[in-house]
Amino acid sequence: MYKKETICIQSGWKPKNGEPRVLPIYQSTTFKYESSEQMGRLFDLEESGYFYSRMQNPTNDCVAQKICELEGGVAAMLTSSGQAANHYAVFNICEAGDHVVMSSTVYGGSFNLITCTMKKMGIECTVVDPDAPAEELEKAFRDHTKCVFAETIANPALVVLDIEKFAKLAHAHQVPLIVDNTFATPINCNPFKWGADIVTHSTTKYMDGHAMALGGCIVDSGNFDWAAYPEKFPGLCTPDESYHGIVYTEKFGKAAYITKATSQLMRDLGSMQSPQNAFLLNVGLETLPLRMERHCYNAQKCAEFLQSHEKVAWVNYPGLPGNKYYELAKKYMPKGTCGVISFGLKGGREAAAKMMDRLELAAIVTHVADARTSVLHPASHTHRQMNDEQLKEAGVAPDLIRLSVGIEHIDDIIADLSQSLA
Repeated sequence: MYKKETICIQSGWKPKNGEPRVLPIYQSTTFKYESSEQMGRLFDLEESGYFYSRMQNPTNDCVAQKICELEGGVAAMLTSSGQAANHYAVFNICEAGDHVVMSSTVYGGSFNLITCTMKKMGIECTVVDPDAPAEELEKAFRDHTKCVFAETIANPALVVLDIEKFAKLAHAHQVPLIVDNTFATPINCNPFKWGADIVTHSTTKYMDGHAMALGGCIVDSGNFDWAAYPEKFPGLCTPDESYHGIVYTEKFGKAAYITKATSQLMRDLGSMQSPQNAFLLNVGLETLPLRMERHCYNAQKCAEFLQSHEKVAWVNYPGLPGNKYYELAKKYMPKGTCGVISFGLKGGREAAAKMMDRLELAAIVTHVADARTSVLHPASHTHRQMNDEQLKEAGVAPDLIRLSVGIEHIDDIIADLSQSLA
């Protein structure tokens, strides 16, 4: 097995003699076959191949395979966005009447997706404090719980998940742990190593790295034994009448989960990543290890600068000694966490707005985790749909500024922060 730096360059596309060295963009909706019988076998899942890009596309599959190898999984699929990835990851094993246990500190969009939109689909959710002791978290599980959902590093609260604690709880209740690994990326954290079963990504962030292409990804570890609990996961363990009675666990083994998500959810809901976006994502992946090293270095320096500044009230960054999550970060992400910092000013919410407006290098944008330094006030922007109590549960203080540190020269980033604070 190659090192991750090599996987980012060499994995996925394997050109044969005379083929393009660089992954091509298969910009086609359809694929030609010589016989009706062969096309029929594809539709029956009796044969693998390409026939319509909503289901699968060669460009996308190569990039999904690269991410799968980085995470150490058995199968993966790309989606049109990180939101679509989280939706499919949960909905692939949940239906009306089921229940999800979710960390309270997940990204606001994911929080809304599961607590509001999926509630309308009949799926209930119990929100838990990720820092609560195991015996307290136990109370959230029900007989119809089907999965646990959390983030390795919460956006924007920067809570570091105790993956082993959550994995043990999930498995004790015979359900998988789904972890959104967007902020840490597989360069800094591999949740499967610590017991997670499914990993999701908003590839829009560090993986793309240049704020060019929306995308998401789901990776299956292949470690959760769906067939051991057929009554809990009938979608995977009983015949699918829309495919002539196929039982995914019997026919596809460890690839059952991703095969079902692709052939059923993508078929019916259609949140496919475009081949053009997958191509751009692949270009980003090639430099991911280099960029993550720089992001983490710059963020550490910025966090130390802010911590020592007289106008800064508090700084939250897992890389700072004394941070609540410092030890967990060292355990799960010894090479570094991410390039995102949250902090507050002594002047509160009003001072935060003034300071942000005075930034020159850093831009106020909705985006996070790309090459350019950016800043956001979550309570006013990404989390504005939450009430004060929900904001508190999510770890989003009214004065919280989310600083996404880019890969510019650290002296220039700190100079910009310094002049805006002055």
